[in-house]
Amino acid sequence: MNVTRGFTGRPRVSDPGLPPGQYDAGDDWPVLSAEVTPDLAPADWTFRIDGLVARPHTWDWDAAHALPGSVYEGAIHCVTSWSKFGVRFGGVSLDVFLDAVRPDTSATHAVAYSHSGYTTNLPLADLTGGRAWIAWEYGGEPLPAEHGGPARLLVPHLYFWKSAKWIAGIRLLDHDEPGFWEQNGYHARGNPWEEQRYSGD
Repeated sequence: MNVTRGFTGRPRVSDPGLPPGQYDAGDDWPVLSAEVTPDLAPADWTFRIDGLVARPHTWDWDAAHALPGSVYEGAIHCVTSWSKFGVRFGGVSLDVFLDAVRPDTSATHAVAYSHSGYTTNLPLADLTGGRAWIAWEYGGEPLPAEHGGPARLLVPHLYFWKSAKWIAGIRLLDHDEPGFWEQNGYHARGNPWEEQRYSGD
């Protein structure tokens, strides 16, 4: 596996910086979900990218694992005010999947959707350039179901509700289309450093 550029060496656990309004959760990793954890085995998991792409494609568990691996080491930040440093996720950079489907030049946004039915919206720019992953390992072990296993979207530079658990697919669009929490008052983008928690922030 390759460690993504910008996150080489030891995890950045010594970084004392916290986004505004956040606290360091230490060894805790709170479990927060908008719906019931699905009973989804790796053999039943699939991931699809469609919408404004040249070649829509669906990967199963084996096909996704055959792609070049990548690791994210750093921090994650939840809108409920906790941050967690020194995390290590393993999976595949979303750039690898996107390269395979060839996004149309008109694509500007995406809707990520889960096997549970959850959705969240993101600017396409937040999913490219080594900024997002499909992750199925945490700390060298399979990602637990309560934290989105067998696989979740990982977009660590945004609040963690954007990192959809139990990821099933991403649809590329030429416009912004609010997801579950965005329709219920959360910010359209969710940048922790700008404290974009709720609509209007």
